[in-house]
Amino acid sequence: MLAAAAGTATVAAGGLLPTAAKAQVSVGEGSRLRHLVPAAQLEAAAAQQYRQMMEQARQQGALAPDSDRQLRNLRAIAQRQIPFAHPWNARSRQWQWEVNLIRSEQINAFVMPGGKIAFFTGILDQLRLSNDEIGMIMGHEAAHAVREHARARLAKTQATSLGLSLGAQLLGLGDLGNVAANLGTQLLALRFSREDESDADLVGLEIAARAGHHPQASVTLWEKMIARNRSAGINFLSTHPAGPERIAQLQANAPKVMGLFEQARRRG
Repeated sequence: MLAAAAGTATVAAGGLLPTAAKAQVSVGEGSRLRHLVPAAQLEAAAAQQYRQMMEQARQQGALAPDSDRQLRNLRAIAQRQIPFAHPWNARSRQWQWEVNLIRSEQINAFVMPGGKIAFFTGILDQLRLSNDEIGMIMGHEAAHAVREHARARLAKTQATSLGLSLGAQLLGLGDLGNVAANLGTQLLALRFSREDESDADLVGLEIAARAGHHPQASVTLWEKMIARNRSAGINFLSTHPAGPERIAQLQANAPKVMGLFEQARRRG
């Protein structure tokens, strides 16, 4: 069910995977450093910053209304995917997931902690994405959220900049707890590591496949990204760097989730 209010959508989807569902892609458990940043504070800061951004877009006439066809499609894709994101992070069941669309020529999409996702019309229109390719972007962004990559990056950055020793971090949060509450404006400036991107690619691929998106779309998506970037820079690639090795990894893993995709299609 999608509950929309004031131009935003909260995704509340049922049909969770069994807790024993086995992942088909192979990824690590994620950085333990993320636990140094209080999740609730970070997600509250992210939600506040996200609201401010959406309100600014609304005032500029750039925020798509609930009736927008492309936005309805994005929210429908998200609704199908969110249940398959939950097994990767139990806390995500309590998140107020949101999906919005900003009218801009930017070829971009992003996610903030707590499942706050936004697409720009440029990425949909200029790349002429299929629903399966949109699903791959949605899965990738959802994966960044449930794998808490931003939380881990902030922990690493703040631990370094504050000069905290490992011992002090283990004994208490020190200043990290206060820092987390004030980092909303910096979240979009974060640059995920190559490992984060690889992780999001694989987890996102599985989430999307379980929701019925063809795994090969992950490859055609990045081929479009790279081809377009040769003629005009893509903002999305400033935070999601692409290369032949990225496509090769997706090609190698697509067969692993093909069975999940076929099961989803049979379910209808």
